[in-house]
Amino acid sequence: MRRSPLFPIFLIVLVDVFGLTLVIPLLAFYAEHFGASPMVATALVSTYAGCQLVSAPYLGDASDRIGRKPMLLVSQFGTFIGFLVMARAEALWVVFLARAIDGATAGNLTIAQAYISDNTTKEKRTTAFALIGIAFGVGFFLGPAVSGWLSTYSLSAPIYLAAALSLTSIACTTFLLPRDGGKRAPADGAPGPGGRRISPFRVATYRAYFARPILGGLFVQFLLFSIAFATFTSGFALFAERRFTWQGHPFTAREVGLVFAYVGFLGIIVQGGLLRKLVPRFGEPLLVALGFASMALGYAALGNVGAISSLMVVSTVSSFGNAILRPALSGLITHAADRSEQGLVLGITQSLGSMAQITAPLLGGYLIGCGWLSWWPRVAALAAASGLVAGIWGSQRMPKHVGSRAEEV
Repeated sequence: MRRSPLFPIFLIVLVDVFGLTLVIPLLAFYAEHFGASPMVATALVSTYAGCQLVSAPYLGDASDRIGRKPMLLVSQFGTFIGFLVMARAEALWVVFLARAIDGATAGNLTIAQAYISDNTTKEKRTTAFALIGIAFGVGFFLGPAVSGWLSTYSLSAPIYLAAALSLTSIACTTFLLPRDGGKRAPADGAPGPGGRRISPFRVATYRAYFARPILGGLFVQFLLFSIAFATFTSGFALFAERRFTWQGHPFTAREVGLVFAYVGFLGIIVQGGLLRKLVPRFGEPLLVALGFASMALGYAALGNVGAISSLMVVSTVSSFGNAILRPALSGLITHAADRSEQGLVLGITQSLGSMAQITAPLLGGYLIGCGWLSWWPRVAALAAASGLVAGIWGSQRMPKHVGSRAEEV
């Protein structure tokens, strides 16, 4: 019997995300250590995303021609080098160089999604995509907590651990991932279920897919979700440092890491079991609407929060929305496209995510740098509320069989 690659993929993504989430809580503090302003600190996220946006199509095409496993290894080696360079940085420009190296080789999530599309049926794809969500949840639970603890010794200590985890991920890919787990594109040049990524500069191709009544609306929703999520993750450390105190001192990487760990724990609960019960009962469209409503409410309330107890409440509300949105939206997008287009449309969602991570952090960093702390989370709330409106309008145009409960039975 052929061994399923889903468990090794889950393990690989988990280790990768663990390494990534070791860095997220302290990235802004690390940049400020070198004298960076809030906008410059958030520009580190934009640098990574910009390099990823440009390089992703080439990595995707190579994975279609060569295979998923070799290109996954290339991506993981790039991450390892990027973490190592950043840990040893002695100037701010070296930190930017490290993020550029990591971004230029960042294809882990896209290739993992291609694996999932290659090896699951349409009916079970949303649940399978939740594997990535679970990995993110576990990573966001463990990584920030460990990062916060290690940061009390040195800001570079969590980054060295992230580099070590990258080596572990490389070993997992080398020894655990089945050789035939990834499917290459067919000989006739047509994209397979893992598909083909396209350049962000091919505007005509993007226009053609956005012009589709159902798929285009889902892409808009994914972009709005990505803007809301990128605004929160890139700016929260800077926001919390200026808004909250713990035992008489402003929030540090330790406290920020604990908040992210709490959000990750909630993600595990939702995507590890609750989502499997919610999707068959309610369908993805309703869950997407609920997710956007939760994110909008949580982020809007965050702007007025000053107590840690209130912070935990709004974090609970917003993180629930985030936990159900990504897998539900990814499932709907693949439902609305032909199987031969799976990799291409998933690649578009990754490009949209990168575009959001380029623009949202810069806007958030500008608002925080100007002292407009309450306006920073309102940007995320506005994006989420717009996604809710777009979803309500789009659901009226969506065929009943797309994302319906009957499809999951």
